[in-house]
Amino acid sequence: MVYAIVRAGGRQEKVSVGDVLTIDRVGGAQGSTLQLQPLLLVDGSTVTSAASALSGVKVTAEVVEETKGPKITILKYKNKTGYRKRQGHRQKYTRVKITSIGE
Repeated sequence: MVYAIVRAGGRQEKVSVGDVLTIDRVGGAQGSTLQLQPLLLVDGSTVTSAASALSGVKVTAEVVEETKGPKITILKYKNKTGYRKRQGHRQKYTRVKITSIGE
């Protein structure tokens, strides 16, 4: 079993070939490919974590779709002053499918 720990969208994710994961939005059209930075590679019983060895390893992903997270509402209120503020936010995400892990 080959898997890698990659840095994607400010977080670290464990991925293997065929996995679909949701990361923070990255530029790219649907169907385009992107490279993810590997931090650790596990190939059977061999574990590689040295930066010099990982510089030749490429984790390739294909953009599946652009999605949005759930709507959250932010309410600010101060007692006795009439101050109320309402704000909303909806995070944008990209769903990617891991196509290859290797040299």
